[in-house]
Amino acid sequence: MTADLKLRFPARAAASRIRIAPGGLDRLGAFTAGVTGARRAALVSDTRVAGLYGARALRSLRRAGLDAELVTVPPGERSKSVAALERLWRRFGAIGLGRRDCVVALGGGVIGDLAGFAAACWLRGVPWVCAPTSLLAQVDSSVGGKTAVDLAAGKNLVGAFHQPAGVLVDPDTLATLSPRHRRAGLAEVVKMGMAVDARLFRWAERHAAALAAGHPGALAAGVTRAIAAKARIVRGDEHEREGGLRSALNYGHTLGHAIEAAHGYRGPLHGEAVAIGMRAAAALSVRLAGLAPEARTAQDALLDAFSLPRRMPSTDLGALLEAIARDKKRARGGARWVLTTRVGHASVPRLISGRLVRAVLLEAGARA
Repeated sequence: MTADLKLRFPARAAASRIRIAPGGLDRLGAFTAGVTGARRAALVSDTRVAGLYGARALRSLRRAGLDAELVTVPPGERSKSVAALERLWRRFGAIGLGRRDCVVALGGGVIGDLAGFAAACWLRGVPWVCAPTSLLAQVDSSVGGKTAVDLAAGKNLVGAFHQPAGVLVDPDTLATLSPRHRRAGLAEVVKMGMAVDARLFRWAERHAAALAAGHPGALAAGVTRAIAAKARIVRGDEHEREGGLRSALNYGHTLGHAIEAAHGYRGPLHGEAVAIGMRAAAALSVRLAGLAPEARTAQDALLDAFSLPRRMPSTDLGALLEAIARDKKRARGGARWVLTTRVGHASVPRLISGRLVRAVLLEAGARA
């Protein structure tokens, strides 16, 4: 079943087109040509995904008349770096990528963030298309135009909002995900349900066994529901304005990003870190935001159903506090956390006292 959405923004004439289509990777070329009008494309992927889908994507692009070249980086979060960004730009120059050409991101969240930011900066911005192949990217990071790279000081500290001309989601690519990466992607489904869409949360509860087992129909339905939920939020708050709707999507991410940074992006996967962050945020929400203990229990039970971690691996408390202090949501007085008031409803990010943050981090497994 194919689903089409258009993500329109009040200040923009053009819309981002989102297509969810099993087998859609074979139509990537026609889709890209249709949404960008480009004649040349830099297809950016990592070496693992390129080994699985690179030749197929290139064939599709070239069949549609695009002069396409494959550009690869090593897999993993450490490729979301300034060094990798510079390597992409050098290749864009060698390819002769012009303003009327485009970038196509084929891969997970790392590739979408990296290639999207490279496109945002190249010649002050060229069109790009996102073809996400991981569950995490399909349900979350591919929609909304956030692009960035990491620094040693923290995650996503250098980036830009650059909406893709189109997002082509092929749920069939999820068949090659490892169980661990599939579970990590399901964390973002839980986040979306807890923060902005109670119906999605209840649906995920009912279909938890099928989702955890990687049933293709359940995953495709979950992707479609999560994208629709995110599109509703992003449409009303493209650039994540202060206290805007989009801030809700950072639920679980204050601690999640800190865990990733404290481990040098070599420890827990993003979704695993966010799961730990959501457990901590729910504990704070019960204390400070009126979240019913039963709602926290329901969230944690769903995370357990997806075999997501309850506590962080051994992590230095000081390193976590330093990373949280550099969080991009920080304000005078400390870091701000997104809390939930009930399932499907997040509060405006709020300052949490240092004493309480330390207590929650220790409860989550930090090492004093």
